[in-house]
Amino acid sequence: MVAESSRTAVETAGQTHLAALSRLAVASYESLERELRATIAVLEAQARRFEMAIDNIPQGICFFDVDERLILCNRRYAQIYGIAPDKLQAGITLADVVEHLVAAGTSTMDAKAYLAFARSIKSSTESTTWIAELKDGRIIQVGRQPIPGGGWVSTHEDVTELAATRVMVSERVSLQTLIDWVPDYLWVKDSESRFVVANKALAADHGRQHPSEMIGLNDFDLHAPELARQFRASEQDLLRSGQPMVDKEEFIVDASGTGKWLSSTKVPLRNAEDEIFGLVGIARDITARRQADDLRDGQAHILEMIATSAPLPEVLERLMRLIESQLSGIVGSVLLLDKDGTHLHHGAAPSLAKEYTHAIDGTRIGPKVGSCGTAAYRRERVIVTDIVSDPLWEDFRDLVRPYGYRSCWSTPILSHTGVVLGVFAMYSKTVREPTKAESNLIDFTTRIAGIAIERKLAEDRIHFMANHDTLTGLPNRALLGDRLSQAILYAQRYDRWVSVVFIDLDNFKLVNDTLGHNAGDMLLKTLASRMVRCVRATDTVVRLGGDEFVVVLFDQDPDVDLVGETLQKLRTAIAEPVCLGERHIRATASMGVVNYPDDGATADVLLANADAAMYRAKELGRDNFQFYAPEFNATAHEKFLLQEELRNALARGEFTLLYQPQVDLRSGNVFAAEALIRWNHPSLGLIAPMKFIPMAEETGLIVQIGDWVLHEACRQNKAWQDAGLPPLVVCVNVSARQFKEKNLISHVIDALEDSGLEAKYLELELTESLIMQNVDTAVAMMSALQGLGVQISIDDFGTGYSSLSALKTFPVARLKIDKSFINDLATDENDQAVASAVISLGQKLNLRVIAEGVETDDQVAFLRKNNCDEMQGYHFSKPVSAEGIARLLDKEQGGHTSPE
Repeated sequence: MVAESSRTAVETAGQTHLAALSRLAVASYESLERELRATIAVLEAQARRFEMAIDNIPQGICFFDVDERLILCNRRYAQIYGIAPDKLQAGITLADVVEHLVAAGTSTMDAKAYLAFARSIKSSTESTTWIAELKDGRIIQVGRQPIPGGGWVSTHEDVTELAATRVMVSERVSLQTLIDWVPDYLWVKDSESRFVVANKALAADHGRQHPSEMIGLNDFDLHAPELARQFRASEQDLLRSGQPMVDKEEFIVDASGTGKWLSSTKVPLRNAEDEIFGLVGIARDITARRQADDLRDGQAHILEMIATSAPLPEVLERLMRLIESQLSGIVGSVLLLDKDGTHLHHGAAPSLAKEYTHAIDGTRIGPKVGSCGTAAYRRERVIVTDIVSDPLWEDFRDLVRPYGYRSCWSTPILSHTGVVLGVFAMYSKTVREPTKAESNLIDFTTRIAGIAIERKLAEDRIHFMANHDTLTGLPNRALLGDRLSQAILYAQRYDRWVSVVFIDLDNFKLVNDTLGHNAGDMLLKTLASRMVRCVRATDTVVRLGGDEFVVVLFDQDPDVDLVGETLQKLRTAIAEPVCLGERHIRATASMGVVNYPDDGATADVLLANADAAMYRAKELGRDNFQFYAPEFNATAHEKFLLQEELRNALARGEFTLLYQPQVDLRSGNVFAAEALIRWNHPSLGLIAPMKFIPMAEETGLIVQIGDWVLHEACRQNKAWQDAGLPPLVVCVNVSARQFKEKNLISHVIDALEDSGLEAKYLELELTESLIMQNVDTAVAMMSALQGLGVQISIDDFGTGYSSLSALKTFPVARLKIDKSFINDLATDENDQAVASAVISLGQKLNLRVIAEGVETDDQVAFLRKNNCDEMQGYHFSKPVSAEGIARLLDKEQGGHTSPE
């Protein structure tokens, strides 16, 4: 009975003890689960049976009493160590459990050593954790926790997979600790978009000191309403569709007011029944990357704008906005240096105070002109960290104070050659220096701005060159049409006149030929500037090319006299002496004038009629102006048709030669004949050289015509000789255009060889002005011709600019006195003096002198009296045909024919 009572008491005590142990186990379990897995929190709310709860724990758990007997273990423990669950029944001893471990091969040591180790830590009242490495390579983390009143509970977890990534496998890290180490935003929301879990990074950027303060909040508690609505809508779509959102870029403003770009990924959370009950999200701050992308895209866009010739103000404003988007609290400005290099003008400053922008527009650069004016002056970066105290801002401090700018960093914008184009400035309302990132952006901005400004200057220069004359800077033919058309439209609207003046400088070619092209260019520039000063700013002076100008007189009163006053001013200005080196030249011009609407309704008609009037002025002796008359166009049209027919005359054989005899004044014999070309036009008859030779010179046909004359004259001279007539020299005129031809020598040789004529019977006549165009070249050419045996004479002597020193070097045989000095020889003392001087000069230089245009007995008497050698003119014979020369020569031999 006593024994039975004792047994009952023991069983009751055991049950009581077991209940106590169970309560301790539950307490331990709750503590461990809070430390190891957040998910166990869900289990705490459930009222499952104790054994079922133990079996659901992912770690292996064993409870031992004070006598080392197993109270309880779960299935996971048996699974970890490879022991059949039915062998681990309550009541077996620790030694029995060790034997099972040894038998299963999962004991880290033999049975005796294992028991000794377990008992050594059994007496400790502190929790103990250690690592057991099994023979199969698995790593088991074992924890021992004493139970009040004796006994202990041990936990066993397979941490093999975690060992490679854990810094210390001996220390468990809670879920919150892990996510707080992540620099990205991490969170979990429920189905109502309320935060359930949030990490430290997310909480801090939204003004919370601890992640727990985020629990229960939603986006409306953190963001502006519009942004919160966007987040709410996208998350509700995700929860409805179940489709994750991956790497979506979103913009937020954090608690400090800083804007940030995030790359967000959100994934729905599902329970065991595959129902969505929330979402987990992660977001990375990509602001720096986004800024770099924006900067790169902005650079590309700006360069594209530059390449497509976008307006410079638009390019610079886009550049400033790009820089300002990259920085916080910074506004940018570009000032452009003017053409004179002395003043800075507004380029772009979209965010700078408008009043301040206007105030500094036009600032003169200098050594103490704020940041910008000083930077442009020094050609180097100027960093002013405090405008209030920096001496460079002394004169501008009051100007900038109302706008709150405290620091200004200015950098000169330089061209690729180092020329200052402008200044880029950054303003800040804080006292500071630029950061490294800001300095890099300054370098970038000045380079891009320099490219844009240089491109604009180059385009302006190209546009100017396309519409202006390079030499004088005047508008050219391309711009003339636009200016004249605008003037006509204005005149139509307000019943006004437009006067168009076509100006051609007289004898300008002579200046180029005698003084050189540099002198000619200087003359053109001087006269161009004078003409501009003679007219109003609204009028236009245009250089068409060469020595031709057009003046468009805009908005004229319908009064011819007023137009005439302007024309007289132009004539007077042109006629003033021009200093060209050591020479003073007086120029004259022929002007043709038309008035809209009387003389034409379109720009083309007005210009054509003004051109016709100008040619009329030339025909009337030059150095005058002529108002247009309709009959001028008939003359011009006739000239045009004649010019076209001239092109075909040579091929059609319409040219013929006449010959004028040259006579020795002492013997009276004919010794030479000058070949003179005539055009036998099929409908107009015989055309004199004065009418078509200038056209031949203009068109360049003179070279072909001159070559034909040379060959024909040589052929005819040889024909006279072959006919038994006395030999004579044939004289052929060489034009300036022919003389410049490099193959003139070969043409002369061909003419002599083709005809069989000896070179001594050919004389080439060169004008004095032709020779003086380039004396050295002319002497070389004449010497080469003389080397062939050809004779050279100077035609029209006395009308050019040759000097005695130059004349001595010329390899010539004769001087021909120009007929302008022979016409009034009998009565004009000046002509007599010139003729006497030329004759005397020729004799002293051992040159024969011939006078041309001799028509009277008095002229012959004067020439003989002054010992002139030869003469040519109507006094002896007019130009005759080849047959006439043959009869004349035959008569001299004793025949009875005349040159007619």
